[in-house]
Amino acid sequence: MPTWSLIVWLVIGGAAGLVARSFLGGVPPFGKLGDIIIGIAGAIVGGMVVATMVPGTTGGLIITILTALAGALLLIWLSNKLKK
Repeated sequence: MPTWSLIVWLVIGGAAGLVARSFLGGVPPFGKLGDIIIGIAGAIVGGMVVATMVPGTTGGLIITILTALAGALLLIWLSNKLKK
């Protein structure tokens, strides 16, 4: 994976974490920085899932954004459940 591709995943993942928090609402249990980190982790997990399902492709920018958002939503939802 080229370095620029990794940087794009990190930026999109961080943004996805913030957007996912606004979708789910509530008080972030780990703050905004925690949401960004969880968003990055969600983007990485989502990217691995897409790479496994469709080998040899990342799906383009739109799929990358949607994948990162879905992964961030899932991980933030899980973090809310675990924190309670």
